[in-house]
Amino acid sequence: MSLDPAVAAVRRAVRAALDGVEPGSSVLVACSGGTDSLALLSAAVFEGRKESLRIVGATVDHGLQEGSTEHAERVVHQMAELGATETISVSVHVDGGGLGPEAAARQARYAVLEEMAERVDAGVILLGHTRDDQAETVLMGLARGSGGRSIAGMRRAFGRYRRPLLDVSRADTAAACEAEGIVPWDDPHNDDPAFTRVRVRHQVLPLLETELGPGVAVSLARTADLLRADMEYLDGVAEAEFKNAQEQGLSAAVLAELPAPIRTRVLRLAALAAGSPASDLFHEHVVGMDRLITDWHGQKGIDLPGGIRFVRKGIVLGFLRSSGS
Repeated sequence: MSLDPAVAAVRRAVRAALDGVEPGSSVLVACSGGTDSLALLSAAVFEGRKESLRIVGATVDHGLQEGSTEHAERVVHQMAELGATETISVSVHVDGGGLGPEAAARQARYAVLEEMAERVDAGVILLGHTRDDQAETVLMGLARGSGGRSIAGMRRAFGRYRRPLLDVSRADTAAACEAEGIVPWDDPHNDDPAFTRVRVRHQVLPLLETELGPGVAVSLARTADLLRADMEYLDGVAEAEFKNAQEQGLSAAVLAELPAPIRTRVLRLAALAAGSPASDLFHEHVVGMDRLITDWHGQKGIDLPGGIRFVRKGIVLGFLRSSGS
C-alpha cells in the first residue's frame, strides 16, 4: 500500500527540518491539538525514530477558554498515543501588558516553550505554521502598511525554533491527519470573526482566490520567501553599521551618508537598545527619528515608546529619559 501523498509531504518537510540534529537529541514539538500541530508531531515521531531522537510533545494551556484544562489533558493523552517519547503540559497566565489577546498569548507561549526546551535539553523546537498561515501573515502585513519586515512573514528558523510546514498547505495537514486516523481539535477561536486572522482566512483569501484565480496563498508565501532574503541582507548590513555607531557614538553626519534603508534600520536598532519596546516602536517613530538627520532645523527631539526621547545637539545624537519616566 502506497503512502498517502499528504502524509508523505508532511514527513518530507519534517525530515528536512531535522536534518543535522544529532542522534539521540531531544526535539520539542509545540502541539495545540489542532490539525497542523498533530500532523507535525506524528511526522516528527516517525522521522525521529530513524535517528533515535527524543520527541517531546508540549502543549500550553493559556486558560483563555472554558474547559481549557480538560482540553490540555486530552492533548497530552493524544500526544502519548502518537508515540511522543515524553509529554509536557504547562498552564500560563496571559497578561496583556498593553498587547492584544493574540499577541499576549503568543508572548506567553514562546516564553514557556523556552522554559520547557531548557528543561528537556532540546536544541530544536518545531512549530506547526503552514503555508496558509504564512499567506495570511503576509496579507495582514500588506493591509497594515507595516513595511518589508512584516510582509516578509514568518521566519523558517530562528534561534532554536524551526517551522517545517511553511511549504505545506493546511489542506495537506488535514488530509494527513485523516489518512492516519488522527482526530484534531477544532479551536472555536479559529472561526471567530472578531479576530482579524479569522476574517482573512475565511473571507479575504477565498475572495482573492475566486477573483484572481487559484494559487494566491502560494504566491503570497513565495513573496515572503523572496523578500525575507533581501530583508536579512539589509538587516545584517544595518547591524554592522549599528555596531560601528555604538563604538564611535551616534553621529548625524555619519548616519546621513548611509542609504535610507540602512539608516532607518540603524535608528530602530538604536531605539531598541535604548529601551524602547519592539512591540510599541512603529514606523512613524523611526520616520520621526530620521527627520532629525535628514530634515533637521533645530527641533530638539522626538518622544519614543518606553519613556525615552531621541535628541540631537549639533551632529551628536542620543537618548534621554523623558520627564516623569
